[in-house]
Amino acid sequence: MAETGVVSKKKRGAPPTGKGIQVGERWHPAELTAIDAWIASSPDKNITRAHAIRRLVALGLRVKTESPPKSEDKKRRRDTKQRARELAVDAIDKITDTAASPEDQANRKQRLVKGPEEFQKVRRDRPNRK
Repeated sequence: MAETGVVSKKKRGAPPTGKGIQVGERWHPAELTAIDAWIASSPDKNITRAHAIRRLVALGLRVKTESPPKSEDKKRRRDTKQRARELAVDAIDKITDTAASPEDQANRKQRLVKGPEEFQKVRRDRPNRK
């Protein structure tokens, strides 16, 4: 009598390699065109899109970007602080008591812009005064 073997169901797709994590992405036609153009200009004409994308990502990760110089950051922060100070002065001018003397108005504005004495020592935008 002939043996009947168990026929296993075929699995879909390529067999798993167990290497790496699969990442799926949607690409716009313009990006695919650029990738295909890069493949056409490369010396290896038989590479697949997936391999080309891996190579392009590797190239992109190797590129070092320059961080902005620290002086620009300080200047930007200083400009922001100056702008905030100007806005505060404008807001104070709008609510100023016009019946007070000009010296008293200036004194009040200075106290508001500087802040309470308790907080002047902990402010980061001013050097500690001893």
